[in-house]
Amino acid sequence: MKWDNFTKPLVDKLICAPGKKQSIHWDGKQPGLGLRVTTSGTKAYIFETSLNGNTLRITIGDPETWTVKKAQDKAAEYKTQTDQGIDPRLVKAELLADQAAKREASRHTAAPAMDAWHTYLKARAPRWSARSLLEHQRLTDAGGKAKTRGRKKGEGDTTLSGVLRPLLALPLKQIDADRVREWLQDEVRRPTVAMSAFVRLRAFLNWCATRPEYKGQTHADACATRTARDELPKPSVKEDCLQREQLPLWFDAVRKLSNPIISAYLQSLLITGARREELAGLQWDDVDFQWGALSIRDKVEGSRTIPLSPYVAHLLAALPRRNQWVFSSLTAESGRIQEPRTAHNKALDIAALPHLTIHGLRRSFGTLSEWVECPAGVVAQIMGHKPSAIAEKHYIRRSLDLLRMWHVKIEGWILEQARINFAPVEPGLRVVAAPAS
Repeated sequence: MKWDNFTKPLVDKLICAPGKKQSIHWDGKQPGLGLRVTTSGTKAYIFETSLNGNTLRITIGDPETWTVKKAQDKAAEYKTQTDQGIDPRLVKAELLADQAAKREASRHTAAPAMDAWHTYLKARAPRWSARSLLEHQRLTDAGGKAKTRGRKKGEGDTTLSGVLRPLLALPLKQIDADRVREWLQDEVRRPTVAMSAFVRLRAFLNWCATRPEYKGQTHADACATRTARDELPKPSVKEDCLQREQLPLWFDAVRKLSNPIISAYLQSLLITGARREELAGLQWDDVDFQWGALSIRDKVEGSRTIPLSPYVAHLLAALPRRNQWVFSSLTAESGRIQEPRTAHNKALDIAALPHLTIHGLRRSFGTLSEWVECPAGVVAQIMGHKPSAIAEKHYIRRSLDLLRMWHVKIEGWILEQARINFAPVEPGLRVVAAPAS
């Protein structure tokens, strides 16, 4: 084996030995440094030694890129490491991993917080209801889509962007307490919406603070409770509610609506006290006409069973069975009603009644129930409110028959005030009906 001190002219003229696929020429100055030359003339500096009883060979690089001096220095570095029992390949791998981690951290730092938000939604979605996930998604919606539902007076024809979208367009590291405060000041015109978004933003940032890839960029104190309290006015308490003397006008206008499904839906909302989406999502499998029960998909408890009062049973029994939805729609993509506000507002205008939200019908049920001196716990259980006292929470769960007794009284009183003559099939008990397909 020939040893020559490498020089640039020597390296340029070294060739592969005849009859071999490659030859290695060794430097006489730096131990372990060699030049590998293939039959095609491709050349590369290598380092070769023995480590832990095994041959170790590492490619250094092309002579066109590496000068003789740099190749000798790199081989000397490798020799120092191997003499200490260190594998240069592991050192290089660790260095590359560290560089990759720094690049990834730099990418996360520069990336908009929206990327982390989408990762957050994906991670939390299995723990949320479909409704909760949709509410989170709407917070960052791009907007600009044509509205498919009724709109409030003064609104445009396209949807607005989500309230969190401007904030999450910033890198996560920039979302600190000052930035959140500025954002809240911009949203002061809609304090209820802003507060809801603020609570979800705080949960998101708390989640980021526990994740290794986001922890170093997250300001965990960005959403201190006092920040929202200082910047947002106290939301006004909603008080829209049907009064007893308004019931005849409201029922008369609603019952005359051209769409019988929306008419039945609005009346059922008032008499059951259910939430808007709870009743809109009612399926025929949830309705037990024989035993007078409704299975409601509860946003708080997951589900609850309430009485199917006689008049509501009468309304549902008259509806067509087009699909699985009780309150079906021929135009909505989902197959069920989506926006009852337009029809309801029309009925209010006809009846010359003050503005009443859809949620106001639920509020009306709770308020009107007091006229029959119904226990507050009964009303709460029918409406799906969380128990407000220790006894209610841990001890009292009323049977369906007991709820029915009071629910029928409430319904009967409401119909009486509305001047609606209705005789149930079996007063006070249940209605047996089989809707036509």
